[in-house]
Amino acid sequence: MRYEIDNALLKSLLPAVVQAEDMLARLDERAARSPVGEGFTERGHFFDAAGALWVAGELVHIEDLVLHDAHMDSRTPSHELTIAHAVLRARRRIWTADPTWALSAAGLNALAGAGLNEGTAPEIKSLRPVEEEADDPDELLAAELAEIDAVLARSQKLLDAHIGKEAEPEERPKEKRSDDPLGLFGDDEWDEGLRLADWRAVLPLAGDLPPVLAAAVLFEAWERIEPLRRQNWLGGLLVSSHLRARGKVASHLFSFYGGLKTVRHERRRSRDRLTRLLAFLEAMSESAATGLKEMDRLTLARTQMELRFRDRRSNSSLPQLADFVLSRPMVSSAMVAKQLKVTSRGALNLLNEIGIREMTGRGRYRAWGIL
Repeated sequence: MRYEIDNALLKSLLPAVVQAEDMLARLDERAARSPVGEGFTERGHFFDAAGALWVAGELVHIEDLVLHDAHMDSRTPSHELTIAHAVLRARRRIWTADPTWALSAAGLNALAGAGLNEGTAPEIKSLRPVEEEADDPDELLAAELAEIDAVLARSQKLLDAHIGKEAEPEERPKEKRSDDPLGLFGDDEWDEGLRLADWRAVLPLAGDLPPVLAAAVLFEAWERIEPLRRQNWLGGLLVSSHLRARGKVASHLFSFYGGLKTVRHERRRSRDRLTRLLAFLEAMSESAATGLKEMDRLTLARTQMELRFRDRRSNSSLPQLADFVLSRPMVSSAMVAKQLKVTSRGALNLLNEIGIREMTGRGRYRAWGIL
């Protein structure tokens, strides 16, 4: 499978590359200098997690994701909501780690959680106490039996060599996934380790391309190779990590899925490679434009909230509440009470004083946010 960019293809992609490069540079510069940059970064995790499920064909409400992240679910979490929260936690882990960690072998194995290659955390084999293991007669003789088997195997090889019989090639048993003991998800014809290695082989090529074009090529290769079936959403997060490692978007973790969900499925899954690459570049430009608009809303909301607690006493909780509201798509009175360590009545009073709009208008599960 070829991933080279020839002159004809580059000429067709050049306008979209230039536009995406400009939009991402503007967004990165503004987020780095804005007082709402931290809140914008944290909110981006939620929106990108919901966008990843949208691209996969599933609908997850932002409100449910925020409540689930705060361990305050209003109802039983769905399977899609659990996956969206996994995307959210993966984005936070990538953001708090070194910029190059996610694209390394150890980072990919940690994010995939399958122990495909080296660099994985040690696996806990058993949770039973040592005394209980010592009482098992099979485990007491395990070492001796293994040594006897090895001696018999060597003896058989010597006998086969003496009579001139060709040794049969040994079949190495395929390691089973530790999180799939029943073999429900394993597929002998779908080697995730090999496919992930094939995708990592595209990284040197991407290093010679401009950051935005390289990100589009990496995501296109991810979609074609499909290294991880159950975690196909990881490709967009690795694209964002690549942009951060190249220094193109260093102020925050870029929300690639936030723009990709606005691109039609026919273009994202087109058989023409040029159409797919153009769709991915357009998704980056759209996501950057959405991010700039979000920065405008957050900046205006912060200015309005600052006017309300400008003359307050120095130990007022309103500034902390403002920062918390800016870091979440929505907040509830229980979330505010837990974050600021106040009573439920005190949280409601603070929400009324800070002047943000109520989103639900219901008596139960009331929520406030910046619209």
